[in-house]
Amino acid sequence: MKFELTILGAGSAVPTLQRNSTAQVLNVLERYFLIDCAEATQHQLRRFRIPYNRINHIFISHLHGDHYFGLMGLLSSLSLQGRKGELHLYADPRLQQMIESQLKIMNTRLGYPLRFHPLTRNEEVIFEDKVMTVTSFPLLHRYDAPVCGFLFKEKERSRTIRKDMADAWQVPVAFMQHLKAGADFVTPEGKVIPNRMLTVAPPPSRSYAYMTDTLFRERFAEYVRGADLLYHEATYGRELEAVAKENYHSTAEQAARLAVLAGAGRLLLGHFSARYPDPSCLLPEARAVFPETYICTDGDVYDIPLQKRSGVFPAG
Repeated sequence: MKFELTILGAGSAVPTLQRNSTAQVLNVLERYFLIDCAEATQHQLRRFRIPYNRINHIFISHLHGDHYFGLMGLLSSLSLQGRKGELHLYADPRLQQMIESQLKIMNTRLGYPLRFHPLTRNEEVIFEDKVMTVTSFPLLHRYDAPVCGFLFKEKERSRTIRKDMADAWQVPVAFMQHLKAGADFVTPEGKVIPNRMLTVAPPPSRSYAYMTDTLFRERFAEYVRGADLLYHEATYGRELEAVAKENYHSTAEQAARLAVLAGAGRLLLGHFSARYPDPSCLLPEARAVFPETYICTDGDVYDIPLQKRSGVFPAG
């Protein structure tokens, strides 16, 4: 029952030899969602063995290059490889204009339908199916590039029927859906059989929140309340808080404060400035506020909410 995050790029505007700029893939029960698409993202998809032809939904947080410069190349490669299925793109409406202009200049077209879904400055559900929802919400970055965060959340699953107990109490097939919804069963003799005797509760629904390129504001915690895993940009350390404010970014400490306010399960820091060859130096200031904080690196894979693929979350 996968709910799995792969980090394709943990850096900010300038990629380094250790870090690509921002991109991630979330796998929810074999549904693949690409979150931001920096330069060379398609290389990272290959490097980390993501089946990118199975990506059907792409979410672009805002129109700064380190979050979308890799998109046109990826769209072109998918077309060259014969993709036919629809691809859904959720982004600032200006991105549609840019892509259409580039295709026109190149005198070409994609071999598959590209469906645009414009993001607004409102909190709203932008994707929903029988398994999950995706909600976008406004953050605060430079005014030339309105930025959205995203909350990916599983829907609550039905209870699982205990066949042995249902058979023992001769529950009619027609009543099974009511059992799954939590109803008690009443026998023909009027005896009430509690639902908990006939079913097993489903595991809790899981959630992942993505917040990048934003000033710290306490009110933003409400958008991601209770997220099992929260990714929050930490472009700078506390010693550069003035620079962070000037550039509309957050520090590691501010990211940790947001995680506390939101009641998040765990916090991933990313979007590191190139001035930090080893961003682990940011970890102590964040953990002093929110102990369950971790540094993400390119290629990390996290099973949400319980563990890193290796078995445990990293120590640092």
